[in-house]
Amino acid sequence: MQRYGLIGRKLGHSFSKDHFTKVFAKVGLKDHLYDLFELAEISDFPDLLKNNLELQGLNVTIPYKEDVIPYLDELDPLAAAVGAVNTIVIKNGRTKGYNTDVAGFRSLIGPMAIDLRDKGSDVKARALVLGSGGASRAVAFVLREMGIRFRIVSRSRERGDLTWDLIDPTILRVCRLIINTTPLGMQPDVKDAPPLPYAALTAKHALIDLVYNPEETVFLRQGKEQGAKTVGGLGMLNAQADEAWKIWQEAAK
Repeated sequence: MQRYGLIGRKLGHSFSKDHFTKVFAKVGLKDHLYDLFELAEISDFPDLLKNNLELQGLNVTIPYKEDVIPYLDELDPLAAAVGAVNTIVIKNGRTKGYNTDVAGFRSLIGPMAIDLRDKGSDVKARALVLGSGGASRAVAFVLREMGIRFRIVSRSRERGDLTWDLIDPTILRVCRLIINTTPLGMQPDVKDAPPLPYAALTAKHALIDLVYNPEETVFLRQGKEQGAKTVGGLGMLNAQADEAWKIWQEAAK
Protein backbone atom coordinates (compact mmCIF):
# COMPACT_ATOMS: atom_id res chain seq x y z
CA MET A 1 0.00 0.00 0.00
CA GLN A 2 1.34 3.43 -0.99
CA ARG A 3 -0.06 6.21 1.13
CA TYR A 4 -0.04 9.97 0.65
CA GLY A 5 -1.81 12.81 2.39
CA LEU A 6 -2.24 16.44 3.38
CA ILE A 7 -1.22 18.13 6.62
CA GLY A 8 -2.70 21.37 7.93
CA ARG A 9 -4.52 22.72 10.96
CA LYS A 10 -8.05 22.64 9.51
CA LEU A 11 -8.79 20.67 6.36
CA GLY A 12 -12.58 20.74 5.99
CA HIS A 13 -12.23 23.02 2.94
CA SER A 14 -9.75 20.80 1.11
CA PHE A 15 -10.34 19.19 -2.30
CA SER A 16 -7.00 17.35 -2.20
CA LYS A 17 -8.28 13.94 -1.11
CA ASP A 18 -10.91 13.95 -3.86
CA HIS A 19 -8.37 15.16 -6.44
CA PHE A 20 -5.77 12.51 -5.75
CA THR A 21 -8.30 9.71 -5.30
CA LYS A 22 -9.49 10.48 -8.84
CA VAL A 23 -5.88 10.60 -10.11
CA PHE A 24 -5.16 7.17 -8.60
CA ALA A 25 -8.38 5.69 -10.01
CA LYS A 26 -7.74 7.13 -13.48
CA VAL A 27 -4.39 5.35 -13.77
CA GLY A 28 -5.57 2.16 -12.04
CA LEU A 29 -3.53 2.51 -8.84
CA LYS A 30 -5.75 0.56 -6.45
CA ASP A 31 -2.98 0.27 -3.86
CA HIS A 32 -2.67 4.07 -3.45
CA LEU A 33 -4.47 6.01 -0.72
CA TYR A 34 -4.66 9.74 0.13
CA ASP A 35 -5.71 10.93 3.58
CA LEU A 36 -6.16 14.18 5.47
CA PHE A 37 -4.12 14.72 8.64
CA GLU A 38 -5.16 17.66 10.80
CA LEU A 39 -2.31 18.70 13.11
CA ALA A 40 -3.11 20.98 16.04
CA GLU A 41 0.55 22.03 16.06
CA ILE A 42 3.43 21.42 13.65
CA SER A 43 5.29 19.82 16.58
CA ASP A 44 2.94 16.85 16.01
CA PHE A 45 4.59 16.21 12.63
CA PRO A 46 7.32 13.76 13.83
CA ASP A 47 4.71 11.60 15.57
CA LEU A 48 2.61 11.55 12.40
CA LEU A 49 5.56 10.11 10.47
CA LYS A 50 6.40 7.67 13.27
CA ASN A 51 2.83 6.35 13.41
CA ASN A 52 2.33 6.13 9.62
CA LEU A 53 5.43 4.41 8.29
CA GLU A 54 3.74 3.62 4.96
CA LEU A 55 3.55 7.33 4.02
CA GLN A 56 5.53 8.18 0.90
CA GLY A 57 4.46 11.77 0.36
CA LEU A 58 2.58 14.67 1.90
CA ASN A 59 1.15 17.98 0.80
CA VAL A 60 1.30 20.90 3.23
CA THR A 61 -1.27 23.67 3.65
CA ILE A 62 -2.12 26.55 6.01
CA PRO A 63 -0.46 27.35 8.35
CA TYR A 64 2.53 24.99 8.10
CA LYS A 65 4.26 25.72 4.78
CA GLU A 66 7.05 27.59 6.55
CA ASP A 67 6.84 25.95 9.97
CA VAL A 68 7.44 22.44 8.63
CA ILE A 69 10.89 23.28 7.22
CA PRO A 70 12.91 22.72 10.44
CA TYR A 71 11.41 19.22 10.69
CA LEU A 72 12.65 18.13 7.24
CA ASP A 73 15.94 16.42 6.43
CA GLU A 74 16.47 18.19 3.11
CA LEU A 75 15.09 20.96 0.88
CA ASP A 76 14.87 21.11 -2.89
CA PRO A 77 16.71 24.25 -4.12
CA LEU A 78 13.47 25.93 -5.27
CA ALA A 79 11.79 25.35 -1.90
CA ALA A 80 14.87 26.76 -0.19
CA ALA A 81 14.80 29.84 -2.42
CA VAL A 82 11.08 30.42 -1.81
CA GLY A 83 11.26 29.70 1.92
CA ALA A 84 8.12 27.56 1.91
CA VAL A 85 7.25 23.89 1.37
CA ASN A 86 3.95 22.48 0.18
CA THR A 87 5.07 19.01 -0.96
CA ILE A 88 7.14 16.42 0.92
CA VAL A 89 8.77 13.22 -0.30
CA ILE A 90 9.32 10.50 2.31
CA LYS A 91 11.85 7.90 1.22
CA ASN A 92 14.17 5.56 3.12
CA GLY A 93 13.25 7.23 6.39
CA ARG A 94 14.19 10.72 5.17
CA THR A 95 12.06 13.72 4.23
CA LYS A 96 12.66 16.23 1.46
CA GLY A 97 10.62 19.40 0.94
CA TYR A 98 9.55 20.85 -2.39
CA ASN A 99 7.50 23.84 -3.53
CA THR A 100 4.92 23.28 -6.27
CA ASP A 101 2.95 26.46 -5.48
CA VAL A 102 5.39 28.30 -7.74
CA ALA A 103 4.38 26.14 -10.71
CA GLY A 104 0.74 26.49 -9.68
CA PHE A 105 0.84 30.28 -9.57
CA ARG A 106 2.72 30.47 -12.86
CA SER A 107 -0.18 28.54 -14.40
CA LEU A 108 -2.64 31.16 -13.12
CA ILE A 109 -0.85 34.35 -14.00
CA GLY A 110 0.75 33.24 -17.28
CA PRO A 111 -2.39 33.00 -19.45
CA MET A 112 -3.89 36.20 -18.05
CA ALA A 113 -1.62 38.44 -20.16
CA ILE A 114 -2.33 41.30 -17.81
CA ASP A 115 -1.40 44.69 -19.23
CA LEU A 116 0.08 46.50 -16.26
CA ARG A 117 0.91 49.64 -18.23
CA ASP A 118 -1.24 52.67 -18.83
CA LYS A 119 -1.67 53.47 -22.48
CA GLY A 120 1.03 55.85 -23.62
CA SER A 121 3.21 55.09 -20.61
CA ASP A 122 6.19 52.82 -20.09
CA VAL A 123 5.67 52.76 -16.33
CA LYS A 124 4.47 49.41 -15.01
CA ALA A 125 1.83 49.35 -12.34
CA ARG A 126 2.55 47.29 -9.27
CA ALA A 127 0.98 44.23 -7.68
CA LEU A 128 -0.48 44.03 -4.20
CA VAL A 129 0.00 40.67 -2.45
CA LEU A 130 -2.50 40.17 0.36
CA GLY A 131 -0.99 38.02 3.10
CA SER A 132 2.51 37.03 4.13
CA GLY A 133 2.36 33.27 4.68
CA GLY A 134 3.81 30.36 2.73
CA ALA A 135 1.63 30.87 -0.35
CA SER A 136 2.58 34.55 -0.42
CA ARG A 137 6.25 33.55 -0.65
CA ALA A 138 5.58 31.50 -3.79
CA VAL A 139 3.61 34.37 -5.34
CA ALA A 140 6.40 36.83 -4.54
CA PHE A 141 8.95 34.49 -6.13
CA VAL A 142 6.99 34.37 -9.40
CA LEU A 143 6.37 38.14 -9.46
CA ARG A 144 10.10 38.78 -9.04
CA GLU A 145 10.75 36.28 -11.82
CA MET A 146 8.37 38.23 -14.07
CA GLY A 147 9.84 41.61 -13.15
CA ILE A 148 6.60 42.81 -11.55
CA ARG A 149 7.10 45.14 -8.59
CA PHE A 150 4.86 44.41 -5.63
CA ARG A 151 4.03 45.23 -2.04
CA ILE A 152 2.98 42.72 0.61
CA VAL A 153 0.10 43.42 3.00
CA SER A 154 0.28 41.82 6.43
CA ARG A 155 -1.04 42.27 9.94
CA SER A 156 2.52 43.12 10.98
CA ARG A 157 5.11 45.41 9.39
CA GLU A 158 7.67 42.75 10.32
CA ARG A 159 6.08 40.43 7.74
CA GLY A 160 5.00 42.87 5.05
CA ASP A 161 5.46 46.29 3.50
CA LEU A 162 2.01 47.53 4.47
CA THR A 163 -0.55 46.81 7.16
CA TRP A 164 -4.23 46.45 6.28
CA ASP A 165 -5.20 49.84 7.69
CA LEU A 166 -2.89 51.57 5.20
CA ILE A 167 -4.66 50.25 2.07
CA ASP A 168 -6.52 53.18 0.53
CA PRO A 169 -7.78 54.14 -2.96
CA THR A 170 -4.46 55.78 -3.83
CA ILE A 171 -2.59 52.51 -3.32
CA LEU A 172 -5.16 50.60 -5.38
CA ARG A 173 -4.77 53.07 -8.25
CA VAL A 174 -1.11 52.09 -8.47
CA CYS A 175 -1.47 48.40 -7.59
CA ARG A 176 -3.76 47.09 -10.29
CA LEU A 177 -2.89 43.41 -9.88
CA ILE A 178 -4.19 42.20 -6.51
CA ILE A 179 -3.51 38.68 -5.29
CA ASN A 180 -5.19 37.24 -2.22
CA THR A 181 -3.01 34.60 -0.54
CA THR A 182 -4.93 34.68 2.77
CA PRO A 183 -7.68 32.19 3.73
CA LEU A 184 -10.23 35.02 4.00
CA GLY A 185 -13.43 33.93 2.25
CA MET A 186 -12.59 30.22 2.34
CA GLN A 187 -15.11 27.61 3.45
CA PRO A 188 -16.77 27.70 5.90
CA ASP A 189 -16.30 31.49 6.33
CA VAL A 190 -17.51 32.35 2.84
CA LYS A 191 -18.83 35.81 3.79
CA ASP A 192 -15.34 37.06 4.71
CA ALA A 193 -13.15 39.12 2.38
CA PRO A 194 -9.92 41.10 2.62
CA PRO A 195 -10.68 44.62 3.93
CA LEU A 196 -10.10 46.73 0.82
CA PRO A 197 -11.74 49.90 -0.57
CA TYR A 198 -13.40 47.89 -3.34
CA ALA A 199 -15.12 50.96 -4.80
CA ALA A 200 -11.67 52.09 -5.99
CA LEU A 201 -11.33 49.07 -8.31
CA THR A 202 -11.80 49.57 -12.05
CA ALA A 203 -11.78 47.65 -15.30
CA LYS A 204 -8.00 48.15 -15.33
CA HIS A 205 -7.64 45.90 -12.27
CA ALA A 206 -7.09 42.16 -12.16
CA LEU A 207 -7.82 40.11 -9.03
CA ILE A 208 -6.44 36.64 -8.34
CA ASP A 209 -7.67 34.64 -5.36
CA LEU A 210 -5.72 31.55 -4.29
CA VAL A 211 -8.81 30.41 -2.38
CA TYR A 212 -10.56 27.74 -4.48
CA ASN A 213 -13.46 26.77 -2.21
CA PRO A 214 -15.81 28.49 -2.98
CA GLU A 215 -14.92 28.93 -6.62
CA GLU A 216 -15.99 32.59 -6.53
CA THR A 217 -15.21 34.38 -3.28
CA VAL A 218 -16.62 37.68 -2.02
CA PHE A 219 -13.23 39.20 -2.90
CA LEU A 220 -13.60 38.17 -6.55
CA ARG A 221 -17.29 39.04 -6.72
CA GLN A 222 -16.71 42.58 -5.47
CA GLY A 223 -13.90 43.01 -7.99
CA LYS A 224 -16.11 41.75 -10.81
CA GLU A 225 -18.83 44.23 -9.80
CA GLN A 226 -16.32 47.04 -10.42
CA GLY A 227 -15.41 45.64 -13.85
CA ALA A 228 -12.12 44.00 -12.79
CA LYS A 229 -10.85 40.80 -14.36
CA THR A 230 -11.00 37.94 -11.82
CA VAL A 231 -9.43 34.49 -11.53
CA GLY A 232 -10.07 31.92 -8.78
CA GLY A 233 -7.63 29.45 -7.28
CA LEU A 234 -8.94 26.13 -8.61
CA GLY A 235 -6.55 26.15 -11.56
CA MET A 236 -3.61 26.69 -9.23
CA LEU A 237 -4.79 23.87 -6.96
CA ASN A 238 -4.87 21.43 -9.86
CA ALA A 239 -1.56 22.60 -11.34
CA GLN A 240 0.37 22.39 -8.07
CA ALA A 241 -1.19 18.98 -7.31
CA ASP A 242 -0.16 17.66 -10.73
CA GLU A 243 3.38 18.87 -10.10
CA ALA A 244 3.40 17.17 -6.68
CA TRP A 245 2.25 13.91 -8.26
CA LYS A 246 5.13 14.10 -10.77
CA ILE A 247 7.59 14.59 -7.89
CA TRP A 248 6.16 11.61 -5.97
CA GLN A 249 6.22 9.38 -9.04
CA GLU A 250 9.86 10.26 -9.73
CA ALA A 251 10.79 9.58 -6.10
CA ALA A 252 9.07 6.18 -6.20
CA LYS A 253 11.29 4.90 -9.03
